Amino acid sequence: MAKLAILGASGHGKVIAEIAELNGYHVEFFDDAFEVKSKLEHWSVVGDSEALAQRLDNYEGVIVAIGNNQIRKEKLEKLLALGAKTPALLHPSATVSKLANIGGGTVVMAGAVINAFAQIGRGSIINTNTTVEHDCFIQDYVHICPSSAIAGGCKIASGVWVGIGSSFKQLIEVGELAIIGAGSVVVQNIPAGVTAYGNPARVVKD
Repeated sequence: MAKLAILGASGHGKVIAEIAELNGYHVEFFDDAFEVKSKLEHWSVVGDSEALAQRLDNYEGVIVAIGNNQIRKEKLEKLLALGAKTPALLHPSATVSKLANIGGGTVVMAGAVINAFAQIGRGSIINTNTTVEHDCFIQDYVHICPSSAIAGGCKIASGVWVGIGSSFKQLIEVGELAIIGAGSVVVQNIPAGVTAYGNPARVVKD
């Protein structure tokens, strides 16, 4: 059985571990709090990130299970520089078009829908029951939280956080590192590096 290493022994990691097992992987966890996290439910935590870096050849793939976009980026890029393989993980109940493109290290959770010609970058999280419509371009290290809906042709830049239950009308663009608050309705472009929320979503903080 192929072995998958997951960096991040957390609740998010447990969800990813189940998806990995449904895809036929044997899972082992690593965490930088290894000394206090020797077990996660029925999975073993076998070392910290330095131990993982030394054992990459033992694994067919690595997923970084850290919700914070910036930390996930830092950890994954260090592993990539060491030659880690980072498959995309798709829950079997997700509906992903054969014409979509999913980057390495990205996880697509249960019930998500990704339609034709959508592009998802590296190390992103497309969370439970989220819809990414046709021709969307979602860059690297984005987290789209559960039950969000991204209409066709939207562009979401790297490092963006989209809060739970948000929706975007077609052709919206969101700049790097922006934060979209939970339940927002996004009907106009959002610039980089701001926090926006509401219905309609408005910038509330630079």
